[in-house]
Amino acid sequence: MPEDKTQKKPRIRKNNPEMTKESIIIAATEEFANYGLTGARVDAIAARTRTAKRMIYYYFGSKEELFNAVLERAYSCIRAAERGLNLDRLPPKQAIQRLVEFTFDYEEANVDFIRLVAIENTHRGEHISKSEAIKDLNIPIIGELKSILERGQSDGVFRSDIDPLDLHYLISSFCFFRVSNQYTLRAIFRRDMFDPDVRGVHKQMLVDAVLGYLTKGCASS
Repeated sequence: MPEDKTQKKPRIRKNNPEMTKESIIIAATEEFANYGLTGARVDAIAARTRTAKRMIYYYFGSKEELFNAVLERAYSCIRAAERGLNLDRLPPKQAIQRLVEFTFDYEEANVDFIRLVAIENTHRGEHISKSEAIKDLNIPIIGELKSILERGQSDGVFRSDIDPLDLHYLISSFCFFRVSNQYTLRAIFRRDMFDPDVRGVHKQMLVDAVLGYLTKGCASS
């Protein structure tokens, strides 16, 4: 019987481990953010990515190690976005304002990041404490803040007694709190943290508070 040349050959799916791992991490981010480390199900992640459950364990070893990978990616994304701000090219005050506004917008737009950090805190930092990658990812932003502070102090516009890590806490805390506690704040005070008017007031309030703290007592402020 002559060969039917019109018959299509089966398409061979090329294996791309890095793309597969990335898709698993993205799906796992949502699963962990919604259900926590304990409630998240590897079966659900496998179904969402159309990946065999055994392959997830092959790539990541365990659910806990997959959670580590999700945390590392989450921190990597925010730190990469911060690098794109090019703060070293801005005058000190403008650099701080840009960073405050960026942090405010980023944490509001990336609720899963806030949830993941909150979940890790319920585990008392157990996973982050074991991750050298996450520690290394977060060092540069403190160094950048130190550089901005030193430039501002040299120009006489910033106080000389500011610790860059404390400044990082000050900026991050309000941005984190208004997102992590949005539901309880809405229930108690009947105020929507994401309402355009509310967020506009809060964003400017944080900029003013941070710059006011940095410039307090400076003659040229």
